[in-house]
Amino acid sequence: MTEVVWDSGTAYDFFISLFVLHNPDRFGLRASWAAGVRSRIPFHHRQFLEETLEFLPAPLGWLNSLQTNPKETKTVLESLASIPADNRLITLFKNQEITPEVGITIQKIRSSQTIEQTDLDSLRKIFIKRILPIKPRAIQKLAQAFANSSLFGDQLLAAYESYYEVFFKEEEIRIQPIIERGLLDSHGLADTLSVPALVDELSKGVTYESMETMDRIWLVPSYWSSPLIFLIEPRTNEKLMVFGCRSDEQNLVPGEYVPDSLVVALKALSDSTRLRIASYLQEAPETPSSLGKKLRLRPPTVVHHLNIMRLAGLVQVKISKDGERSYSLRDQAIPSLVRQIDNFFYDKSASS
Repeated sequence: MTEVVWDSGTAYDFFISLFVLHNPDRFGLRASWAAGVRSRIPFHHRQFLEETLEFLPAPLGWLNSLQTNPKETKTVLESLASIPADNRLITLFKNQEITPEVGITIQKIRSSQTIEQTDLDSLRKIFIKRILPIKPRAIQKLAQAFANSSLFGDQLLAAYESYYEVFFKEEEIRIQPIIERGLLDSHGLADTLSVPALVDELSKGVTYESMETMDRIWLVPSYWSSPLIFLIEPRTNEKLMVFGCRSDEQNLVPGEYVPDSLVVALKALSDSTRLRIASYLQEAPETPSSLGKKLRLRPPTVVHHLNIMRLAGLVQVKISKDGERSYSLRDQAIPSLVRQIDNFFYDKSASS
């Protein structure tokens, strides 16, 4: 039987927010606002983070391994500072796909401070499960970071501390009560739902066939990940899922009047191809390949449309044991959108 374990803390959102700010389109965030936040970071730190985030994922496995609870950002940054500079990068890759072979490659690069093509080929295996392919230049940057690990470790900590001071220190105060509320609410759901149903509810439509065979699943509420999830395997036969706890009425951009969820959903349905996809998925589940045949589109193009619909909360996805994904229309997707439209115009007229 799968054990459900909870973890929480603003540090998860610290690292996830950095990823979202550098990939705003994937999260329905207005690009101009994200650029404005990034511009607050001093130029040399900003440029360093932009390059680093191409190869360094949010260190969720390392965060999960820390003994502090809850994992607040300042405490976590102090933990990172306590690690010798030349070990910080390898530590943040903790519990990622670093096989013994890749580990040997990393040690070779660090000791010799030289990089060969075989080293780059080996490092690429770290990202074998990554949904989006990693760019060759990012692999090269990663190898250079390992070759100059002490300098990189100092620069990384300084950049993180800079981002915390200019933006996230204030943002943390805004989102912390919502994360705490999300943790309490999800605890309540866990009392009434099975593990697969709980994961489906918290992820807004993601089902894993292998979930019940896991020894343990860690669940972490997050403000900045909404409405998507971050999923890793921190240890053998375990999963860690960071799920969004931001409501439809709450926005990433403070003070915004129109709900993000409403804007994203309307944009998703404003495309004729996605309307056709919704029609097909209402009839029966489909894979990207089967949809591609019906639409006469390449599967990567279909996946692009499905990702937009997933972001809008319109579709749910079932992931088989061998990783195949099938999509269907969420039962309450369209009725929920209609309610949001009614609520938006009703509230607007009531306040005028």
